[in-house]
Amino acid sequence: MKILFVHQNFPGQFLHLAPALQARGHDCLALTDATNTRASAIPVVKYKHTATAPDPAACRLGRNYTQMSDRGVTVARAALQLREKGYIPDVIFGHSGWGETLFLKEVWPEAKMLVYAEFYYKGRGADVGFDPEFDKPSFDQVMISQGRAAHLGQALVHADAGLSPTRWQASTYPPVLRERIEVIFDGVNTQVMKPDPAATVTLPNGRVLKAGDEVLTFVNRNLEPYRGYHTFIRALPHVLAERPEAQVVIVGGDDVSYGRKPAAGQSWKELFLSQVRDRLDLGRIHFLGKVPYPTFVSLMQVSRVHAYLTYPFVLSWSMLEAMAAGCFVIGSRTAPVQELIEDGVNGRLVDFFDVEGWGKMITRGLASPGRFADLRVKARETILKGYDLETVCLPRMIDWVEGFGPSRA
Repeated sequence: MKILFVHQNFPGQFLHLAPALQARGHDCLALTDATNTRASAIPVVKYKHTATAPDPAACRLGRNYTQMSDRGVTVARAALQLREKGYIPDVIFGHSGWGETLFLKEVWPEAKMLVYAEFYYKGRGADVGFDPEFDKPSFDQVMISQGRAAHLGQALVHADAGLSPTRWQASTYPPVLRERIEVIFDGVNTQVMKPDPAATVTLPNGRVLKAGDEVLTFVNRNLEPYRGYHTFIRALPHVLAERPEAQVVIVGGDDVSYGRKPAAGQSWKELFLSQVRDRLDLGRIHFLGKVPYPTFVSLMQVSRVHAYLTYPFVLSWSMLEAMAAGCFVIGSRTAPVQELIEDGVNGRLVDFFDVEGWGKMITRGLASPGRFADLRVKARETILKGYDLETVCLPRMIDWVEGFGPSRA
């Protein structure tokens, strides 16, 4: 069958699925933004979208919808060009987060529409208002946040089905929409992400870290409040004072992926570091910025303790990959993390805001690695049993997509 993938940054969540379906004989094509330079294993068609900022006074609560629907219109026009050339997909599978799928059913009403339903914004009960240090929303802000979900609801209403990576992320959708969503994680390659006692990581200063060394790791796309960087960095003075041999490796950029930006001219990284700088041995804290994937893999393999925090929001792939590598993961006691980590069974949980608690738990993990060896084994078992790419997630996802094909519909 013909399958069209739609994602402004393709392959995104379709990294493994698209080539796997193509290998099974399906005719796969991707529609993506012209600015996307990522490599693709399947043929790609690009659309050119010129983003314009809407007038807040005119749009009011519709600002987000205006932006997303504008992109949806651009994608629909590119789709019309494909249709005029004779291209008609049997199945369309697109990420609904940027509005790209909104009008594709108008172009191809005969196609089955599937959307990647990653997260449904709401005014209360998730990320908005979770962290009072940075987010004390007025009722107007609550309405603005809830209004951001307009295009997400529309996308799923007009789709035949949705897919979410975790149960909690699916649960953010209203019940009437939740029943349309299948839950399948994207999958972790456990043949790559696995323990390796011979792993090493060479730091920029030339120091070589080996598996078994006293290494504390913290990884995120960007260092920001949404992923608990402020809590983590504030816990480090206690950790470094108690563990004089510990080395801290922090991966993440200086930009902002989620939430608001700090004051002009600042980064969250430097802002929070400045609060504790005079109590830290900076020679033992290594900021690597963004690293190549093989470096990340090796880093997880040498880590003695891996700290992961998140607001009630989209769960990071990196946490599951750390578990697959056999890390002792200390996670925040927030709903996305609790879906994977059971305290004392396959990791430990600490309240997101408990700086003292984080300092003490990290210190215990660094001081007594043998005490948590069973948790590391259980962490990997959790991923192998429920989230492995080749044996669990990819087969389920393939079956799900193929189930909407013309021969099985």
